[in-house]
Amino acid sequence: MTMLFRTMLWALAALAMIAALLWPALWNGFPLVFYDTGGYLDAAMSGILANGRSTLYGLFLRLGIPTSFWLNIIVQAATVAWLIAATLRAHGLSGQPSSALSVTLGLAAITSLPWYAAQLMPDVWLPAGALALYLLAFRAGAFRSWEKLLLGLVAAFAIAGHMATLALMLGLLLALLLWRLLAQRWTWPRPALRDPVLAVAAGVLLILTANLLSAGRFTFTPGGENFLFGRLVETGIAKQYLAEHCPDPKLRVCAFRNELPAKGDDWLWDSKSPLWRIGGWERFEGEALHIVLDSLRAYPLLHLRAAARGAARQFFMLQTGDDISGWTWHTHGMLEKFTPGSFPAFLAARQQRTGFDFSQMNMLHVPLALGAVLALPVVVLLSRGRRVRRSAAALSLFVLIVLAGNAVICGVLSNPHARYQSRLVWLAPLALVVALAGMRRPVLAQKSPEFPRKSGQASTAGQEA
Repeated sequence: MTMLFRTMLWALAALAMIAALLWPALWNGFPLVFYDTGGYLDAAMSGILANGRSTLYGLFLRLGIPTSFWLNIIVQAATVAWLIAATLRAHGLSGQPSSALSVTLGLAAITSLPWYAAQLMPDVWLPAGALALYLLAFRAGAFRSWEKLLLGLVAAFAIAGHMATLALMLGLLLALLLWRLLAQRWTWPRPALRDPVLAVAAGVLLILTANLLSAGRFTFTPGGENFLFGRLVETGIAKQYLAEHCPDPKLRVCAFRNELPAKGDDWLWDSKSPLWRIGGWERFEGEALHIVLDSLRAYPLLHLRAAARGAARQFFMLQTGDDISGWTWHTHGMLEKFTPGSFPAFLAARQQRTGFDFSQMNMLHVPLALGAVLALPVVVLLSRGRRVRRSAAALSLFVLIVLAGNAVICGVLSNPHARYQSRLVWLAPLALVVALAGMRRPVLAQKSPEFPRKSGQASTAGQEA
């Protein structure tokens, strides 16, 4: 097979992979949107720091305006497709373009992945960033310098896309440090730390720089205090705290202690919420932080029980399509305001006209996702008996840590939603593909024929008991 012919095959496979990951948008007639999409766009177009809305991702959306945002989702799909191919190649499983294409088609057909790749939200960058971090930590020897730079950029952009991603990535760095310390005793592959740390540091710098350039403030994305208070509303801790501490002239929320909604989202987003009568997010953030910290001191066990319930509930919320609906009035208004040329196509899209019914899809997605997640610890246990190579099982263990960490962050610091977990659960079947291939092939190549490792270059990926 000539190099030109092989390159053509990879190009065709890449196009097919991107199309497969974008099938919901192609079917819809327009990139999928979420209620929050308008907030990201508004932040970039207006030069403001919006609560919980990444300035950098808003600037990314702004770049796609001339293409009616198709450029954005093509970049997202292409990034994910490359990461899938890179993961397979790093484990010696993709000598032919058909391997990467087959796995991508499978993920596009039976997981939630395409619904996030085709959506104008930073959600798909969370699993992309986590996968890039894994490759930098465990399989760096399979990549050239420019590829490792791209992996670092993917991780950094993912971090800058949402503060929850930053929290997860920091947690993963701690997990990698502990893993490295225990690897000798476990006889597991030892992760490299330098490149992952640099990628996370670059992500932090991207957040601060984007906010400085757009809004003139060298600071992190605001809103965290209010999200935490919304969690207290959801769990009932806020109601108990106010019942015991009101009246208090320093707490303006005391005047509304009998009007707290049952849902944290209603507290944050409902236009009739007491939050807006107090003065909105910015005026309430100091008071919110005070109540959060003081309630932690007053009710540590109550917080601990609520955290455990929230994390456990979040871990198993795997439904596809959570809040992907036509009811996106804020996004509707922002698109009409900032992208009038794209607005007719947006209105004509299936999402705005008829919406989507995910009930039958979830009859397939949810049990398959749950089965893949529950299989991850089985793969780790099988590696102890050498039935699965530990270099392949490392991905399963890492994905399990990612899923658990995401459940803790979203279930404890925010309120559980299915989209928080379903956006990255496709990593589980990908990890299983790597593990199962490792069971069939007792010895796997550590490098791809077309990407030979330089002589003397050490590998951090192939340490095996």
